[in-house]
Amino acid sequence: MALSVIILAAGKGTRMKSALPKVLHPLANKPLVEHVYETAKKLGAEEIVIVYGHGGEQVKAKCYHFDARWVEQKEQLGTGHAVQHGLEAVNLENDVLVLYGDVPLTTTDSLKLLLEDFNNKIALMTVKLDNPFGYGRIIRDKHDKVVAIVEQKDASDEQKLIAEVNSGILAAKGRTLNDLLNRIDNKNVQGEYYLTDIFSLAANDGIEVVTSHPSGAWEVEGVNNRLQLATLERIHQMNIANELMTNGVALADPARLDVRGDVDISNDVFIDVNVVLEGNVKIGKGTTIGPNVVIIDSTIGENVVIKSNCVIESTIIENNVDVGPFARLRPETHLHEKSRVGNFVEIKKSAIGKGSKVNHLSYIGDTEMGADVNIGAGTITCNYDGAYKHKTIIKDKVFVGSDSQLVAPVTIGQGVTIGAGATITKDVEDDALVISRVPQRHINGWKRPQKK
Repeated sequence: MALSVIILAAGKGTRMKSALPKVLHPLANKPLVEHVYETAKKLGAEEIVIVYGHGGEQVKAKCYHFDARWVEQKEQLGTGHAVQHGLEAVNLENDVLVLYGDVPLTTTDSLKLLLEDFNNKIALMTVKLDNPFGYGRIIRDKHDKVVAIVEQKDASDEQKLIAEVNSGILAAKGRTLNDLLNRIDNKNVQGEYYLTDIFSLAANDGIEVVTSHPSGAWEVEGVNNRLQLATLERIHQMNIANELMTNGVALADPARLDVRGDVDISNDVFIDVNVVLEGNVKIGKGTTIGPNVVIIDSTIGENVVIKSNCVIESTIIENNVDVGPFARLRPETHLHEKSRVGNFVEIKKSAIGKGSKVNHLSYIGDTEMGADVNIGAGTITCNYDGAYKHKTIIKDKVFVGSDSQLVAPVTIGQGVTIGAGATITKDVEDDALVISRVPQRHINGWKRPQKK
């Protein structure tokens, strides 16, 4: 049977104390609702409907890339009311799964278990909590069948002692769910249409409610304030760290790694503390990542050493390369095999050839560099004329002395040696020596100015 997923994302999130809609607050650098959407996609949902309300235009603008239908809930009259809106946009012949835009960590394994077999039944995810305060309690009969769910504010003192609670995540046939929702009312303390009221109606109709449970309570925890958001962030990061270590990645401290995207890390990689990986990051076997390194949308080869405090973005690093410490590699940088980039070097939109070295205090921009080039300390490629960027070409086996400026557009031929302190403004033929210096003058007896 085809699956439709309704994601409820209309809540204001007052307790977040923020102008940003709650479902847009980031977990692992991704909006809460995007985690839920991606889970729905992994389940193979035929259609996804997002019910939005507060800050709806912001939510739609941020999530413009979603392959989903958007349904506005202009008045927030409860979860039952929200699901009714969602059902208006789905194929009622499908199975329907209800998820929540502020519950980001539900796993596909737990949802597959929920969806396993609920033909002519309602499937409900429940969880047992040490402190169930605030949650709807699961009411079972003497045969252990679910007959109702009672919300906290409507529960008796005896019912409040029940530890099994409703996660809100449920699945049913579209027409069954629609029929039940059309029969609920808002005669309760909140004056809202509770989604949970369908369960007592289902029991009266002889529709069985089957339950399943997540691997941990964190899978069904929602975000209502920044403290809860921070708690789920750490759980999410620890889950990622545990998976990496299981697959052979060595972490100096699993609690001090942040993954904010999709990573592919081979075994025998060592990652030191306070490393942040964003976007799509691939790291090859035997590579070492030092402390306080940020890597964004980059591919790192095998046996690479990245020393402390480097920032690497949209870069390709081939095998056996050394980088850092304190290097910044900006987008479209490509470090070829066995090259070396040292401390306080910035490289942008440049290729550094095989075995070439840019060791200290240099800026290389819009440059194509050959093999076995040596760039001395303080060298700058002057690539910007105030309006346009220009290219520098440095061919194989060039030696550039310290404190040199290469004014682009310029080509330095193979085997050229450039003396320290040179300013190069014209192309240089192969194997030449270039010296560009003001003659040194000595003024004997000169007296330095003194304060009076």
